[in-house]
Amino acid sequence: MPYREKGNVLVLGLARGGLPVAWEIASALHAPLDVFLVRKLGLPHFSELAMGALASGGGVVMNDNVVASLHITEEQVREVIDSETAELARREHAYRGGRPPADPRGKIVILVDDGIATGASMLAAVQAIRAAAPVSIVVAVPVGPPSACRELAQVADDVVCTTMPPGFEAVGQVYGDFHQVGDQEVRQLLSTPTR
Repeated sequence: MPYREKGNVLVLGLARGGLPVAWEIASALHAPLDVFLVRKLGLPHFSELAMGALASGGGVVMNDNVVASLHITEEQVREVIDSETAELARREHAYRGGRPPADPRGKIVILVDDGIATGASMLAAVQAIRAAAPVSIVVAVPVGPPSACRELAQVADDVVCTTMPPGFEAVGQVYGDFHQVGDQEVRQLLSTPTR
């Protein structure tokens, strides 16, 4: 709540799952809301396991340990990055329809997701936003493992993680409704005023 009704706060929800949580935060803070796109870079033939993440603006974070230990080739990495870059561009257009992204320069940026598992997506987002010269970056999530939250605290100015279950297995374990957020829901949230 220290950020409520400050003129320089910008809430960015990581698409797609972070948008419903980000809308609630932006509404409570009376702050503007925009979407920030991050795509997990899944392993070839096992896309649910991340070897890195790609953010709006082209920021890439790789988990070099995963890439090396599973002998992922540079060609395989490039193929996944190219595929996810195309999907990221599709979503940018689908969500904004030509409207430019909100400018984080000089703002207190609150990056929101529905939770953190490995932290790769949020780390990519923090690095991409940091390059845009905000005043500060706050990571805000409802759930995550203590290890990922500690790691993010080293790159963000503040981390707010309300639940860190001792037996953390997945983000969805703490939700009563963990439905797949679709493009239409994202567009609807972005068009609903937060103040």
